Amino acid sequence: MISTSQRAAPLPPDERRAALIASTLSLVLAHGPDVSTRQIAQAAGVAEGTIFRVFATKEELVDAAVASAFDLSPLLRDLAAIDRTAPLQVRLVAAVEILRDHTTRIFRLVDALGPPWLAEARRNPRARTDQGNVIRQALADLIEPGPGLLRCEPLEAARRLQLMTTAGSHPRLVEGNPLSSPEIVSMLLDGIRLRPGHDPSPGPDPSPGPDPSPEHEPSPGPDPSFEHDPNPENDLSPDPTESTCAPNTALPPSPPNPPNTTSP
Repeated sequence: MISTSQRAAPLPPDERRAALIASTLSLVLAHGPDVSTRQIAQAAGVAEGTIFRVFATKEELVDAAVASAFDLSPLLRDLAAIDRTAPLQVRLVAAVEILRDHTTRIFRLVDALGPPWLAEARRNPRARTDQGNVIRQALADLIEPGPGLLRCEPLEAARRLQLMTTAGSHPRLVEGNPLSSPEIVSMLLDGIRLRPGHDPSPGPDPSPGPDPSPEHEPSPGPDPSFEHDPNPENDLSPDPTESTCAPNTALPPSPPNPPNTTSP
């Protein structure tokens, strides 16, 4: 039991409900859905009977707590608060930080609730799609002040940012070594190819040399994308050797078969 001196001060009904939901969500993330009302009351600093003045059953409270984890209102509010006058890279790093907090909580919740809940959630794929679209549009609005810097339309850039944030943060994919938010944004904006004028990360031999592997044939010639202005950091024009990134871009057509092919 909790003594009166340990209990939180009385709250208005809406705030008491929010406090119970927040405490329950923390417990569910840590222990799964089989938490007791006693644990919830202790975490919230209220008498156990207070729970049933707000929720009819423990299951109703747990359901409300799970639903709160999927509520996009805090995420959208935080994205809207990012300074639109900041440089694009700064805006995107801030957005990835916000998005990672949300997605990481969802990943943890799915693990805590287990396969039965996940199977139930998969029966409504439309809800997940709708939420993804809402987040994508919010990210596109954030990118919109700088579309002239990108080969992608803002909505497609937002989709790719979502994908990279999820892949770079999912605990089962990163194996304990998640990408940082700046790394995710750098990967989106710059890729991994060494660009002219870029100072590579320190290493045993930062200057690229010939491939020592015998199975690699020599390059037929210089990479045309390396023909650049002496000030490459000021050149924002698309690389002519790279495709523009339209959504659902089809693969390039395969070369025609030689005349003596035996294919039907």
